[in-house]
Amino acid sequence: MTAFRKRCAALAEHSTFTTIIIILIIFNAVLIGLETYTSIYNRYTDWFVFLDQLLLWLFTIEIMIRLIGSSSLKSFFSEPWNIFDFVIVASGHLFVGGHYVTVLRILRVLRVLRAISIIPSLRKMVNALLMTIPSMGTIMLLLGIFFYIYGVIGTTLFKSIAPEYFGTLHDSLLSLFQVVTLESWASGVMRPILAEDPTAWWFFVTFILIGTFVIFNLFVGVVVTNVEEANQAENPSPTEVKINEVQKELEEIKKLLQDQKRNP
Repeated sequence: MTAFRKRCAALAEHSTFTTIIIILIIFNAVLIGLETYTSIYNRYTDWFVFLDQLLLWLFTIEIMIRLIGSSSLKSFFSEPWNIFDFVIVASGHLFVGGHYVTVLRILRVLRVLRAISIIPSLRKMVNALLMTIPSMGTIMLLLGIFFYIYGVIGTTLFKSIAPEYFGTLHDSLLSLFQVVTLESWASGVMRPILAEDPTAWWFFVTFILIGTFVIFNLFVGVVVTNVEEANQAENPSPTEVKINEVQKELEEIKKLLQDQKRNP
């Protein structure tokens, strides 16, 4: 059993095995895309069903090889990406039947996300993005306060002028979201209001300056910083490597001095 486990572990870590799985994931993505064309799907329904089941069982075999090749169940499921892969593949077997057609379609699309867990560079990028979530909390709070203040002001000032955009608070918040994305904000939102109230320009200009050019750039800054930190952690510079070696040597010397004091 130990020899079989070692073979499975070697197979799971082999570059050819990883390449084959990536090709299967891409093929699965193309297959799902073709299914959205009704004329093609209705003509080749049996083939689509057969290929989908074949891919599901191939992914199942892949998971089993990785599971057997792992040192233990605990070590396998301690990796979040392994849990994600296992749930996606296992759900394809569990949700079978006409009542779960919509769920199955969603899960089949989610199989494409398995490319993230297979390709190391994508996995590193997503892990770096997940690291930004705690930092994003404070920025989201700031953005929420900012939107709420301008939403109340916009509703108070422009409720009678443009009720379709600022008639209620939630209408104002949705309009402000359109404005902050710079999508048709001038011709679609601001210009009709300026025609009725020429002084309304300050509201939109200050909102865009603060919201788009300041707060949104904070999001970008946090993401870039965490991606750089993740890259440095995985590929430390020569200076950092030397510093770590010096720290280890100092710890060893400190330990030797402590041992000499205890046993003079």
